[in-house]
Amino acid sequence: MLQDLLKASDENDIVEAPPYLSGSWGGVGPPLDRTGPYLRRTVSRAPTATADEIGTAITRSGQYARRTASLAPAVRADILETASRNATAHRDRLARLLALELGKPVKDSRTEIDRVASTFAVCAAEARRIDGETLPVAGWNTGVGNTAFTYRAPAGVALAITPFNAPANLLAHKLGASFAAGNTTLVKAPPQAPATSAAVVALLLDSGMPHQAVQLLHGGGEVGAALCAADEVSVISFTGSAATGTAVARAAGAKRLALELGGNAATIVCEDADVATAAQVCARTGYSNSGQSCISVQRVYVHRSRYAEFLDAFTAAVDALVVGDPLLETTDVGSMVDENAAERVVSWAEEARRLGASVIRGGTRDGATAAPTIVANPPAHASVVVHEVFGALVAVLPFDDFETVVDQCNTSRYGLQAGLFTQDITRIITAWRRLEVGGLIVNGSSNFRLDHVPFGGVKDSGFGREAPRWLIDDYTVVKTLMLRGLSVWGDSRELPKENP
Repeated sequence: MLQDLLKASDENDIVEAPPYLSGSWGGVGPPLDRTGPYLRRTVSRAPTATADEIGTAITRSGQYARRTASLAPAVRADILETASRNATAHRDRLARLLALELGKPVKDSRTEIDRVASTFAVCAAEARRIDGETLPVAGWNTGVGNTAFTYRAPAGVALAITPFNAPANLLAHKLGASFAAGNTTLVKAPPQAPATSAAVVALLLDSGMPHQAVQLLHGGGEVGAALCAADEVSVISFTGSAATGTAVARAAGAKRLALELGGNAATIVCEDADVATAAQVCARTGYSNSGQSCISVQRVYVHRSRYAEFLDAFTAAVDALVVGDPLLETTDVGSMVDENAAERVVSWAEEARRLGASVIRGGTRDGATAAPTIVANPPAHASVVVHEVFGALVAVLPFDDFETVVDQCNTSRYGLQAGLFTQDITRIITAWRRLEVGGLIVNGSSNFRLDHVPFGGVKDSGFGREAPRWLIDDYTVVKTLMLRGLSVWGDSRELPKENP
């Protein structure tokens, strides 16, 4: 199947992306076409899961759970390491598929596939180190004479609901970690990236993953809601908007959840910062993937004494970005996911202008391609400051006092990551302690992530941490073994008597 998907992409044919159910590729539901946002034509097609197919997938996943859990961790790890090598081997062709389906520049798409390979390798390493504890029960009088152990057991059936903005790597995180933990996984692919999602699943199957470990379904929110409500599902990992995350939690009921939701990321540039470097970094990471990242640079607060200098350098760096065909090696900024998303950038920039801000660059679009937009000094109640734009727009604002700007950053309902440019260790520690975020990037923008480091937020940015080691905690349950009347510890309750 992987070769079929990649061949169609190579030849600019419509990529047929079937579901994978009960060990077979194919579905009978109504087709859902994906329009490539740059090409403005159908690039992929996937059958929407029917009610019967959803029911079958749920039933089979419950039956498959024991079979998947029986695989030794070393076997799971070997398969994931093979998948890592195969992702590297197919890097360029997978990147092309990403670029066609999402308008992401091919050089950024290659980076995403590199991260897929890395993520599978990390998942393999984490599979090898799943363990348990010998508990110190004899340290308390009530535990004397007993022994207790724990181990982390597979949760059973996991549901992975993935977003469109990084569909390959985020699926690698969710599915790779779930398999490393010993679960069977139901995957609900994003409608905007059905072929990319099918390619990642096919790559894992080609690498030796047993068919019982994964099932892939396509469709919209109604498919996700049905899967979330299934009693057979033990744990759900979802990445997407805060509104959809709320719907997932409501449909799931009393299930374990790991939700990585929206962001409105702030980066602070202090007066002692290297302004030229900060401007370059913010320009590069504010518009990569057309700003479609939950940690993309959206609000940049610059000390007033360096504000004009930063804005000039930032504008020059943005002017140097190449906007255009995502399949060209020179392109820095491709298309957004669709025209509605690009229009959001345009309308929010215009709103900020009406409220007194200056739109230094951009504020226009060509179809789904939004021009990199700079909004200078918008008021605190403007949408570009309050809400998540998830697009090619960066707002630049001055500040006078460090304590005050930290408070300004914290007014957001989101709290995923923040960036801080400074050489002052006191400010670094203060920001780490006081900023209401899941992660702080020092001398870098908010938009930086390592796939083996915990990633997640607070407030409306969700809960749980997405990285293989921490996801495995969510994907497993602690099971305790208690041995009554049998102790590996000393079990005498009497002090030894001294010899006369």
